Amino acid sequence: MDPLDLARWQFGIVTVYHFLFVPITIGLSAVVAAYETAWVRTRNPHWLRLTKFFGKLFLINFAIGVVTGIVQEFQFGMNWSDYSRFVGDIFGAPLAVEGLLAFFLESTFLGLWIFGWDRLSPRLHNACIWIVHVGTLLSAYFILAANSWMQHPVGYEYNPDTGRAELHDFAAVLFNKVQLVTFPHVVLSAYLTGAAFVVGVAFWSMTRRGASDDDRVMYRKAVRTGSALVLVAGLGVAVSGDVQGKIMTEVQPMKMAAAEGLYDTEDSAPFSIFQIGSLNGDEEKFAIKVPGLLSFLATGHTDGQVEGINQLRATYEKKYGADPGATYYSPGDYTPIIPVTYWSFRLMIGLGLLAAAGAALILWVTRRDRAPTGRFWLWLAIAMPLLPVAANSFGWIFTEMGRQPWVVFGLMTTANGVSPGVGAGTVLTSLLAFTLVYAVLAVVEIGLILKYVRAGAEPAPEDTGPTDTPDRPMAFAY
Repeated sequence: MDPLDLARWQFGIVTVYHFLFVPITIGLSAVVAAYETAWVRTRNPHWLRLTKFFGKLFLINFAIGVVTGIVQEFQFGMNWSDYSRFVGDIFGAPLAVEGLLAFFLESTFLGLWIFGWDRLSPRLHNACIWIVHVGTLLSAYFILAANSWMQHPVGYEYNPDTGRAELHDFAAVLFNKVQLVTFPHVVLSAYLTGAAFVVGVAFWSMTRRGASDDDRVMYRKAVRTGSALVLVAGLGVAVSGDVQGKIMTEVQPMKMAAAEGLYDTEDSAPFSIFQIGSLNGDEEKFAIKVPGLLSFLATGHTDGQVEGINQLRATYEKKYGADPGATYYSPGDYTPIIPVTYWSFRLMIGLGLLAAAGAALILWVTRRDRAPTGRFWLWLAIAMPLLPVAANSFGWIFTEMGRQPWVVFGLMTTANGVSPGVGAGTVLTSLLAFTLVYAVLAVVEIGLILKYVRAGAEPAPEDTGPTDTPDRPMAFAY
């Protein structure tokens, strides 16, 4: 077994697994903060109950996300030491700021929010969870700045003596044009994911047997507000994704060509909704296409020119030459794996659209105080949180796999970034260990989520204000 393949599998598993929790954390923090704001303004106990109910689920997801996120950073030094050495000067600044500012902001004010229900005034307590949400946004921004540099390296100088990229302009890294379109797209998709999670849980709780009339009214509020947020965020995801596609075509034209399997340059290039081809993706058997759509996605014009894989491959070979270290790809072949990029791109879009359609349907059937029942609605409630989570995962698979064979576009191939002294046995051992640990964490996460969802929202406490008793022990709200 090739250590490079194993290292790529391990990093892919660790990254995708971690990102299952990230959009839910960002989205849920905003929803919980909004529900508590509604309670502070209206004093309606329904909003307080929803705040604490979804607050529990948010904390469970946050804890697992932190644990899996820490492991990700170790991957750089374990299996990708040459890559870490090359980008360390660039990545050091944004990742340090993310850890020292964003993460500590999140953890500090999350602690105040958890333990401050009976110690802080309602408005100050509500401010804590909003600060937590701001912390999640800052964390996402700095991490995405590092990733965007991998997609479009800027603000650096190459030092031939050390063989490293050295930071020259930190502002250029933070305001990379790829970053400026990626951040809103990722955050809006996180809002969509968090809202869909709320819709699924609340819709299931509303339609299950044994729910009281008052509980149904409360859960219906969560269903309606969550569904509205899914639709608004979904529109934002579509608009930001369209802009991102055009920037992606500008800086990584091969990725857009691979997303369609477009081998030769075309004017008014079509976009295939569905395609069947050879296993390696180099031959089309059957396709359902929309004329001019790929050109519109890439250039903003239905008759715009989109460069093909063959022409881009020749351009890259002329510019970068053959890469003798490319073991996963043939030397000089700068083409990503076409079937992976093709289907991950469509699954990202299709699953996101299904989530938005589900939210629209739920909004329609819950109008005028209606509460539908039946097996179909149960399955829809279960599907709602899963669809955008899967769409996010396929989106990142497309983003990272579509960049291949580059780990830093135009500067370092993936094959040249792997740790030279780590053998296949070592990587395989850690891969199996991480997979087993993550399987256990998945059981814990799902078990805790199901436990608290089945228990439902607790009754509103009679006394929710601050106390003046100095000797009262610190109370954990959950």
